[in-house]
Amino acid sequence: MNKKRIMKLVRELLIELGEDPDREGLIDTPRRVADLYEEIFNGYNMDSELDVTFSEESDTVVAREIQFYSMCEHHMLPFYGKAHIAYMPNGKVFGISKLVRLVEKFSRRLQIQERMTKQIADELEELGVKGVLVVIEGDHMCMKMRGVRNNSKVMTIAYRGEFKNKELRESMLPLLCDKREYVNR
Repeated sequence: MNKKRIMKLVRELLIELGEDPDREGLIDTPRRVADLYEEIFNGYNMDSELDVTFSEESDTVVAREIQFYSMCEHHMLPFYGKAHIAYMPNGKVFGISKLVRLVEKFSRRLQIQERMTKQIADELEELGVKGVLVVIEGDHMCMKMRGVRNNSKVMTIAYRGEFKNKELRESMLPLLCDKREYVNR
């Protein structure tokens, strides 16, 4: 990321919006925005570090309410919420913090929730788990601030491997989210 170029572009944007980038409240805004972008878009450079595993037999591991913040690629406005992950290990388990880092890897970039859900499930499947179930609940500022101006939450679900079995998936969903939220999914 070229922070100097971002600072220049933000300064130009401020001018186009009718602002004076040299006024007291805006002097440091281009730098602040460049610093912000470096932080919130670092998912492009993150390694999820899921290669760290522990030999352990376990039927299913569930990590709930992993907070995430992302930026909608359509309007560059935030969307945020919680990710819930269940996976069936294949003789090895991941450190729980590794699941948080996996969510960060895909959320800290320009994104859409549907793709992010799929990417998390796909990466876990590629690492050889028997099954994975990912549920993401998101609040989208592009829906709240503009257009339809609605406060609805968006829920996306992805499942792989053993969780393709409908009975197994339906037995696991109540552990991941409120039953009312996934009816007819």
